[in-house]
Amino acid sequence: MTELSAHHVGVTVADLEQTVKFYRDTLGFPVESEFSVSGEAFATAVDVESATGRFAHLDAGGVRVELVEYEPEGERERESSVNQPGAKHLGFSVDDIDSLYESLDGQVETLSEPRTTDTGSRILFLRDPEGNLVELLETS
Repeated sequence: MTELSAHHVGVTVADLEQTVKFYRDTLGFPVESEFSVSGEAFATAVDVESATGRFAHLDAGGVRVELVEYEPEGERERESSVNQPGAKHLGFSVDDIDSLYESLDGQVETLSEPRTTDTGSRILFLRDPEGNLVELLETS
């Protein structure tokens, strides 16, 4: 059997530049690469007629976050809450969640202030500019 290993976590976005700016400037993830993919093989693989994808890969400390903007753009999913079946979120460790929370731009939507769970972990959920859920986690 062929061994599998993680390559990236992908998120489809409507505005690549705005979303890259959030992950780069707000969360501090360096941009590894930016590129476009098109052609019949790509369109067939993603099952979107005449698809073109603009990609950005960011380094989230050992996890590659892939942001992709497609043309043509599909219908936007409605914002989800964490308890909806099929809901997704990106989770990132942080050393000092309170300091990060205090440094957030007032435009960043958070679900609450940082909270300590019964396991002792501190968590904070926020939304990126596209409405995707992002969990920040400080473990003890």
